[in-house]
Amino acid sequence: MLVVMAPSLTTPQDVADALDGVGYLPDRGVATAAFLALRMSRPLFLEGDPGVGKTALAQALAQVTEATLVRLQCYEGIDASQALYDWDFPRQVLHLRAAGDTPDTAALEASLYDRRFLVARPILQALEQTPSVLLIDEIDRADDEFEAFLLEVLADNAVTIPELGTIRAETPPLVVLTSNRTREVHDALKRRCLYHWVEHPSVEREVEIVRRHVPDVAEQLAREVAAAVSALRTADLLKPPGIAEAIDWARALHVLGARRLDSDGAADTLGAAVKYHEDELRVRRDVLPDLLAKLA
Repeated sequence: MLVVMAPSLTTPQDVADALDGVGYLPDRGVATAAFLALRMSRPLFLEGDPGVGKTALAQALAQVTEATLVRLQCYEGIDASQALYDWDFPRQVLHLRAAGDTPDTAALEASLYDRRFLVARPILQALEQTPSVLLIDEIDRADDEFEAFLLEVLADNAVTIPELGTIRAETPPLVVLTSNRTREVHDALKRRCLYHWVEHPSVEREVEIVRRHVPDVAEQLAREVAAAVSALRTADLLKPPGIAEAIDWARALHVLGARRLDSDGAADTLGAAVKYHEDELRVRRDVLPDLLAKLA
């Protein structure tokens, strides 16, 4: 069964235009990967540096397809119960107390596993809601066992709950997995997906992105911030700035009334672009002087 796809999204350019319409400016590769994931009903595996717009793409796809976005944030130690479903133990206890000394213990035990006591976690929510986009964010932070669990779910688009039976998606969700590549994800999971490496935007595209989010910013300032952020990404920082940091930096400078990126403004607002003290010291000492000289 195919993912429900908006009738107007018949080409990669249609997807690019639709994403553009909700504020996400894709390059050709991203638009094509998203189109193919929709057309082929395949999970989309997005890998790239933090801050390049992987999560934002899933959010934008939910908007353009008028689907419910369900997000599963991965972390070390996450297990199936936290991703799939769990039983509401406190409500079950209250139910037992309310039942009192019911003679039919078998019926009472069976009633404890009624659907009303089931807590649907993100994967089950995505299977039950139609249409939906299931964002499995930062899968590289989870462990091997969780990856193996995901393989089964992605293959079947169904979940078996021993007490209730199998719950199968009427329309499979569009699944978007993201990874910052803090570790390699197993080939078995990648083989289930369409893969796309998300690059940092070009300076020209980043200027346009910044001006979309900060429409009143001076064009020269937006251009200089985009060029500065691009340079910072090659400076071997602990956390290179992403698109969100570029937008924040431009907005901070705009709030201060800046029309261009100068030494005082850059130094005063650097915390919008870099997030570690070590990075801030290095940028002030080694990067900003040469960078501002090139922009002058």
